[in-house]
Amino acid sequence: MCGKAFSESANLQRHMRVHTGDKPYTCSMCSRSFSDRSDLYSHERYVHSNRRPHQCPYCGMQFKTNSDLKHHVRIHTGAKPYSCRHCSSSFKWHAMLKRHLLKSHNEGTCVTCHIFQMKFCRISELKRHLLRHEGVKPFVCSVCSKRFCIATALKDHQLVHTDFNQFCCGLCGKWFKRKRSVKSHFKRCYDDLRI
Repeated sequence: MCGKAFSESANLQRHMRVHTGDKPYTCSMCSRSFSDRSDLYSHERYVHSNRRPHQCPYCGMQFKTNSDLKHHVRIHTGAKPYSCRHCSSSFKWHAMLKRHLLKSHNEGTCVTCHIFQMKFCRISELKRHLLRHEGVKPFVCSVCSKRFCIATALKDHQLVHTDFNQFCCGLCGKWFKRKRSVKSHFKRCYDDLRI
């Protein structure tokens, strides 16, 4: 169908579900279906579990997986472990490197939305995008019942219902619910100190 090649037949069968839309793995808690068993496992672990055993040594924020913690710590350390082999650019996240390689060096493959012809570096990004076309909103707020296409949008929304502020400005000590809020505040705060 698309000419992509695989070394193992199991990987080809898994890939074919991208074309057929077959989703044989169903969540027992919310009935959402997935084309891959690992996607179901991730969904159950991230969406239906509140356990967060991994704690950031810098800010105390807690995470469900060690991998999530490692990604988060880069915010504090500024580490950029993913380097481009063509130029001097380096990135905090592997997805950013893939996007850079595709856009700046025309290297790598992308997947395309069949409706808007938008290109994505990862299938997971395309899947998230396609949910918007389908109108599927499987993630429901337990407080107000508002529905969302993706788990991260629900997580961001749920901050409306809490007084917990987890992000602190390193210059003035003011606390914020969202990372984007503290980032924009930090820039203003820094500019004010320079005046």
